[in-house]
Amino acid sequence: MRSRSPGTTEWRRLFAAEAGAPHPDLALLCLLIGTEADPSLDREGIDTARRLLDRLADEAVSGRGGHRPDTPWAWAAAVGELLGGRCGFRGRPGDYQRLESSLLHRVLRRRRGLPILLSVLWIEVARRAGAQVHGVSLPGHFVVGFGPPDDLVLADPFAGGRVLTAADAELLVAAATGEPLVPAMLGPARTLDIVRRVLNNIRAWAGPRPECCDVSLWALDLCLLLPSPPPRLRFERAQLLVQRGDFVTGARELDTFADEVAGTDEATADRARRQARVARARLN
Repeated sequence: MRSRSPGTTEWRRLFAAEAGAPHPDLALLCLLIGTEADPSLDREGIDTARRLLDRLADEAVSGRGGHRPDTPWAWAAAVGELLGGRCGFRGRPGDYQRLESSLLHRVLRRRRGLPILLSVLWIEVARRAGAQVHGVSLPGHFVVGFGPPDDLVLADPFAGGRVLTAADAELLVAAATGEPLVPAMLGPARTLDIVRRVLNNIRAWAGPRPECCDVSLWALDLCLLLPSPPPRLRFERAQLLVQRGDFVTGARELDTFADEVAGTDEATADRARRQARVARARLN
C-alpha cells in the first residue's frame, strides 16, 4: 500500500522548515519541489528516490573493489563513469524545453535533465560516497567541483560527467558572458542558492507559456518560502495573480508589497498602490 501523501500546505511547511534548517538537505528540497508539479509524488516516492541516491553512492565505491578514490580527479572519473557511463545520466538540448528536466525525481527516472539538476545528482551521490564535492555556478552552465580550491577538478554532468580543462571552463564562461573566468566563479554554490536557481529555471520555463501560469505561481510561492526573499518577488506574485483574474488577492498583495517598500522607495510603493486600485476596479 502506498503511503498517503500530505496536501500542498504540509509539503510547503516541510519545504520551509528544511530551507530554514542549519544544514538544508539539497536532495530533499529538490524532491519537495517535485511535489508541486507531480501530485503522485508521495512520501514513499521521496524515500525511494533518496534510497536510490544511497545505492548509487555505494556503487560508486563498490565498482572500484570497495576502494575509495584518493584524488579529486579519481573521484570525478569514478562518479562520471557510474552516472554518465553505466547509468547514462546526461543532458541534451531538448531537455531545456521540458519541465520534468527541473524535477529531481523525474531526472532520476528519465536519466535526463538540466545541468543544475544533473549536478544535484552528482553532488548528492558523490557526497554520500565520501567525496569532497560542491556545485559550481558558472554563468549559464552549472557544473560540479571535486576537491579543495588548490586541487579543484571540474566535471560537467550535462556532458555525462566529462572532466573539464581550464580552457573548457573559460570557454563556457566566455560563451555565456563574453567575459573571462575569474576564480570567484569556482567557489562552492550554497544549497539555498542552488534551490533558488532551480526555481528560477522553472519560472523561466513557465513564463512564456500562459497555459503554465499555475507553474509560475507555485515556483514563486516556493521562492517566497526561502529565507529572506526579496520584496520584488511579492510584487511579481501579485502581478501574476491579477493576470490570472484573482483581482482581490492580487490587489491585497500589491498593497502589502507597497507597505514593505514604502520606507525606502515611495515612488515604487505609489505605483504598486495604483496597480492595486486598477485591479480592484476590474471587479466592477
